[in-house]
Amino acid sequence: MQPNLKSTLLDEVQQLFHRHGVRALSEDQIITSLSISPATFYEMFQDKNDLVDQAARHDLERQKREHAAMFAKAGSPVERILLLLQHGIKELRNIPGTLYSEIQQDHPQTWAMMLDHLATYSYPQIHNLLNDGILQKQFRSDINIELVTKIILEQVNLLLNADIFPPSRYNLSEVFRSIYLYYIRGICTDEGFKLVAAHFSKA
Repeated sequence: MQPNLKSTLLDEVQQLFHRHGVRALSEDQIITSLSISPATFYEMFQDKNDLVDQAARHDLERQKREHAAMFAKAGSPVERILLLLQHGIKELRNIPGTLYSEIQQDHPQTWAMMLDHLATYSYPQIHNLLNDGILQKQFRSDINIELVTKIILEQVNLLLNADIFPPSRYNLSEVFRSIYLYYIRGICTDEGFKLVAAHFSKA
């Protein structure tokens, strides 16, 4: 099997999930949409649950690479956090509003992996950006970094809670913007706020 075949298929699967959601697609429908044989499918994936898990892991690795590319272009912690926010909004615009709730309900192992990603990747990332921002006098020195980091991450759970923000009623990207952009402005110093304003003037 070609080493890039699985990667290509996982990219294609992610696009299928973004168009149709996870729940609506059966294994047979996925196999047909990927134009592969059942034998090829089961050589790489145990079942649909395993496919969902591998696709989610593959997508998180993609996001890590994109974060690294973004950070290479941005020097200040404030701008890096804003780029993360914009990246998150872009990601949300490309997926069905019910995707996360379907994974949470139907694929708890994958959901647990995604929460672990938040704890082991997103938490240190945000914590370090906040700390750097304080050292560079872009974020207020009186903020509790541990608490603010936890609040930012808990706001992710709030945003993705379909009971609080049902996708049929709320646009997730707008919820994302309303939760985060005002919060980040609130923890900025005057210098940090100027960077925020300059960033949006270039957008």
